[in-house]
Amino acid sequence: MQQLTPKERMQIKRHHMIEQAPDVRNKNFKEVNLGYTAQMAQEEALRCLQCKNPTCIEGCPVNIQIKDFVIKIAEGNFSEAVRIIKMDNALPAICGRVCPQEEQCEQVCVVAKRGEPVAIGNLERFVADFERNSGQIQIPALAAPTGKKIAVVGSGPAGLSCANDLAQWGHQVTVFEALHELGGVLVYGIPEFRLPKEIVRQEIDGLKKMGVEFIPDTVIGRTITVDELFEEEGFDAVFLGVGAGLPWFLGIPGENLVGVYSANEFLTRVNLMKAYDFPNYDSPILDCKDKNIGVFGGGNTAMDAVRTAKRLGARHASIIYRRSEKELPARAEEVKHAKEEGVEFNILTNPLEFIGDEKQRLTKVKLMKMELGEPDASGRRRPVPIEGSEFLLDLDIAVIAIGNGSNPLIAQTTPEIEISKRGTIVVDSETMKTSKKGVFAGGDIVTGGATVILAMGAGRKAARAIHDYITTSQW
Repeated sequence: MQQLTPKERMQIKRHHMIEQAPDVRNKNFKEVNLGYTAQMAQEEALRCLQCKNPTCIEGCPVNIQIKDFVIKIAEGNFSEAVRIIKMDNALPAICGRVCPQEEQCEQVCVVAKRGEPVAIGNLERFVADFERNSGQIQIPALAAPTGKKIAVVGSGPAGLSCANDLAQWGHQVTVFEALHELGGVLVYGIPEFRLPKEIVRQEIDGLKKMGVEFIPDTVIGRTITVDELFEEEGFDAVFLGVGAGLPWFLGIPGENLVGVYSANEFLTRVNLMKAYDFPNYDSPILDCKDKNIGVFGGGNTAMDAVRTAKRLGARHASIIYRRSEKELPARAEEVKHAKEEGVEFNILTNPLEFIGDEKQRLTKVKLMKMELGEPDASGRRRPVPIEGSEFLLDLDIAVIAIGNGSNPLIAQTTPEIEISKRGTIVVDSETMKTSKKGVFAGGDIVTGGATVILAMGAGRKAARAIHDYITTSQW
């Protein structure tokens, strides 16, 4: 490894990811970001100052030993870099692609004080891809079997992270998934061009090699209740990581028209029914070709939906958002990619009514222009209607992407579990314990819609508490 002074390291420019050209990628579902070469990764790793007290670790919700894995990349020891990451993160290929590192580890990188931060997320992705492409997937060392059984409900990021840690400690883990495809929001909610399904499958295969059992097509709360998991199936503890899959709507006239979708339904049809691989799969998704498609919202899910619509052949694919561009909650990279791909942005615009034809099919949306007033409870400036600014926009398909609530099924069948006014499960923030003995919860079912890495952090925290509970029997 090159021996460089801190000043020399600071002079190395950040390597930005190689990407498909915008006018090519907006017509296919292949990955937009193409990754680093080995040379790029090593040069980027040399930018790390190897701080004595690395603040980047504190910015990571699962506390990956960032300094240690980055120096191994600089040395060219990519296998050891993967091993270090996997001590704390079971899903590095996923996190390297979809986590908002710019708001977490990279935001507190010391290098960022004088320039661009070290590209920690890109480096994590590089070594995870190196491992996968080498065909030599590393399985963490497993403790001796304890004989204890844990049920993990939901195969999304919280559940997978929890299962990973518990399996390493020697416990028998069974993951229950309601859908036919494993991965939760990682497979039904994130498009192929951001996170290929095969990568999720291979990460899950790693957990299977550790002895984790996966049972799909099983709705806990309906197929089996939480009580039955204890009383009939013999589990010692249960972790609920079922996410927030109940879509919110706008509450305006016309939302029942044909052509109005929730983002959940739209993306699930495309992802799980393989509309992205048309014509090999003739998926039951409303034909988007040459249609006017509007996506209502400004988060990452909205960007996923509108960029998907563009790839499905929309004539006009637009974001309709009631605040200004500055307030968009989506990652800056997602907004940048959407613009490059030809997505239109109607900002400071609020929907009032969906309008249909005599067959109850969506044809237009009535909109009103907004201006920003004083900040509201969220800290963002509140949008205020501009009187007399109403106008109509032709629209064939509307996708509502303003967030999700919690599915009430588990709460309905397990009334001992305390639920908040928002419908989320109430837990102890340190242990993730619910109000029902032996039941823990984490991820979006507790916080509401959040990021993959925050859900993983909650899964790891719950795993530690579960381990303590089943080995001490103290609640």
